[in-house]
Amino acid sequence: MLQSALTVVASRQEFTRTDVLRMAGVSARQMRRWERSGLIEEAVSYDFRQLLALRVLVQLKASKLRPDKIRRALDSVRQKLEGIANPLTDLKLYVDGKRIHARVAGQHLDAESGQLVLAFHDEPGYDTAVMLPRRDEEERAAASRRKQKEAESWFLRGVELEQADGPREKIVDAYRVAIALDPHFSAALVNLGTVYFTQRDLARAEKYYERALEANPNYALAHFNLGNLHDERGEIEQARRHYLAALDIDGNYADAHYNLALLYQNSRETMKAVRHWRTYLKIDPGSQWAEAARRELNRLIASTVVPGRRAR
Repeated sequence: MLQSALTVVASRQEFTRTDVLRMAGVSARQMRRWERSGLIEEAVSYDFRQLLALRVLVQLKASKLRPDKIRRALDSVRQKLEGIANPLTDLKLYVDGKRIHARVAGQHLDAESGQLVLAFHDEPGYDTAVMLPRRDEEERAAASRRKQKEAESWFLRGVELEQADGPREKIVDAYRVAIALDPHFSAALVNLGTVYFTQRDLARAEKYYERALEANPNYALAHFNLGNLHDERGEIEQARRHYLAALDIDGNYADAHYNLALLYQNSRETMKAVRHWRTYLKIDPGSQWAEAARRELNRLIASTVVPGRRAR
């Protein structure tokens, strides 16, 4: 159960829930919190605008803003500005101190209060003490944004080539360019690692999975795929450690429960295997793997039943 690239449907870019979590670097637990807070809608598949909205939320969270404060600011903007369906994608938002500001037609609006604010800059990165933009920082920030956008473009090109069964060399090149533009692009690092894994180049695959974890230590998918890699080598303890690390990050990671159940079952740790089979079936009862999981669970339960003595 190796996991890698995004799902691209027809000519539209549609991403699964697992895909957008990976691309945005968000845990499933954090995603559920935002959904409960009304900051993002729960869905089975997501388009690129929804992915962008999630990335903006990640940036707002990095400023240590509470979800309720973010929600109040977004609700306020919707009420005060007509035609704004989703401020996360329809407006340019930035944080100044502990306040969310929105740039609207050249004006700067305090999102929560709705009041115009005096601003000598278009976004953070300016020296307001002298009221003049720090051009060097502005240019570096603009260059960084261009590189990030180009990296994402190359990443999506690699994904599309994978989905179309394109030439392996072009797939590798696309991911390598994305990583060259953004060395901390964890999704590109994992996908390139998976390309090498499928080619049985486990040493290179391991290198890129490890780099993905260096870029994002809370990346459950990187731990999961490293677990698969060590399992493939017969390195059971390392595999177990990475599967458990993936579950520490996301306790509902169904595939990690599945693979751990198999690992414990093969190690004759029956009760642990039973626990993970049961958890897997609670999370993912209708998938193509569920029938195999039920079969293994029933077999394990049957093997542990000790028949009693017949009454005489």
